[in-house]
Amino acid sequence: MNAADEKLLAIAIDLAADAAAQGELPYGSLLADPDGTVLQRAHNTVVSSGDITAHPELKLARLAAATYPPERCATIVMYTSCQPCAMCAEVIARAGLRRVVFALSSEQLSALRPPGLAPATSADVTFDGPALTGRASELIRAHYR
Repeated sequence: MNAADEKLLAIAIDLAADAAAQGELPYGSLLADPDGTVLQRAHNTVVSSGDITAHPELKLARLAAATYPPERCATIVMYTSCQPCAMCAEVIARAGLRRVVFALSSEQLSALRPPGLAPATSADVTFDGPALTGRASELIRAHYR
């Protein structure tokens, strides 16, 4: 990480502080070109929107995918106050973003949370399947022909 990365990461942390000041969860993110030009900013809006997926990383990844062609997404860097959760990380990857710079790791974030306050994970869900694979496979095969 270089000084330019640290400057942009500090802006993401400022966005997290802004979120907290507005009664939101304290997470902030931004997208920047490789030259450091800030393209978009976002902070967590889970509280005000009532949308549990309103993480800034997810919002920005969706925006990038909808706004920029894939070759441009591959050059954009996301700066974020905390390491993206699994949900956001998957959307970031699918959006074609190839670099994320974060301040706190998931482990550091977990250590700062009060005891007993842990986010739900896919380990907490029962997934039953596969089933009706023939029918589902036909649809997928037909799509990719």
